[in-house]
Amino acid sequence: MNKQTLFNPPLLLITSFMLIILTGSILLNMPWAVQTGQPDYITSLFTAASATCVTGLVVVDTATHWTLFGHIVMLILMQIGGLGIMTFVTFFAIMIGQNLNLKQKIVLKLALNRSGLESLTQILKYIFAFSLVAETLGALILFLHWLEPMGWGKAAWYAIFHAISAFNNAGFDLFGGFQSLQGFVDNPVVNLTIAALFITGSLGFMVIYELLIWRQQKDLSLHTRVVLVGTLVILLLGAVVIFLLEYSNTFAQLSLSEKGIASFFSSATRTAGFSTIDMSQTRLSTQFFLVFLMFIGGAPGSTSGGIKITTFVILTAAVFSLFRGKSDVEIWKRRLSEKTIHRALAIAFLAISIIFIDVFILSWFHSDLMKVLFEVVSATSTVGLSLGLTQELGLIGKLIITATMFF
Repeated sequence: MNKQTLFNPPLLLITSFMLIILTGSILLNMPWAVQTGQPDYITSLFTAASATCVTGLVVVDTATHWTLFGHIVMLILMQIGGLGIMTFVTFFAIMIGQNLNLKQKIVLKLALNRSGLESLTQILKYIFAFSLVAETLGALILFLHWLEPMGWGKAAWYAIFHAISAFNNAGFDLFGGFQSLQGFVDNPVVNLTIAALFITGSLGFMVIYELLIWRQQKDLSLHTRVVLVGTLVILLLGAVVIFLLEYSNTFAQLSLSEKGIASFFSSATRTAGFSTIDMSQTRLSTQFFLVFLMFIGGAPGSTSGGIKITTFVILTAAVFSLFRGKSDVEIWKRRLSEKTIHRALAIAFLAISIIFIDVFILSWFHSDLMKVLFEVVSATSTVGLSLGLTQELGLIGKLIITATMFF
């Protein structure tokens, strides 16, 4: 491998994430990381990949299988995975007074999904400050809400863990029994706080940065406008469809206001993996609709996955242009370059190809096609929602899903 290949920015990003996952898997495989039974490296690797890739799929119960040490390791992996290892390294380099060289700026540009190299240091500081404030505020609200039933120590730890997990769209929880947040389906404080955190995290750091400096610039880029409008439309459309589909099913015992909150949460969690209802009990049509939402995902440069809202909007605009007989693809009177359209097509094609290959292989071992499809799309889009297949996976299935989350 020559020097130029060694410092190839995309390769460096991929290698850094791989090293974090391997390090996390070794730490989680220590005897003091496990509460029950003996450490199993495949389980540790799967969990480390799921935490670093902020997915949330689990093969063992997070609350009862791992010790406090294991939970702390997972928390660190989620935070690093959500913000990006190169973002962390560069931030601390800046904090100790180092100037960024060109290669570091290029790597950081890719990590932040930014087209230019200007203002990277300022953007990085804004990202860390905002992330800290958002997670702290979310943890404070959850702490005050859980203080009375849990007590100081447990309420503080649960608030910190779930705030970081939510903001980074990781979907890990400490409530046990593979139930996620089902015990809080009628709790508006927990629902709205957790949802606010993972929706914010799914917008992308460049969108957050532009919103923070909007007063100075008084303008938003096309990227930010597409992300904000696209996110709002998908959230509302998803909430309405899920409300109608599950009204007399999993929402049957809820009040009208609780049905509304549960619908909104279920639509928003397409990027996060938390659930307040038992996904395995939802209608087949709801599950298929959630597959569609998960496939779209969140925004580029965010803590969420999927093909990204911008990719979906670009492809939709291209289809409309084709139907209208127009050669140019435009969004808000802005012409999109062929490179942008080709990139969107490539991303969608790669994602569909991975899903097809994974479903083809896993369907050999598991006969429930919807379970398999749901699991694969959840892994591909790093969401974390599941119909219960994760715990049934054998060795080959675990390795396939681990590789899919990383990809």
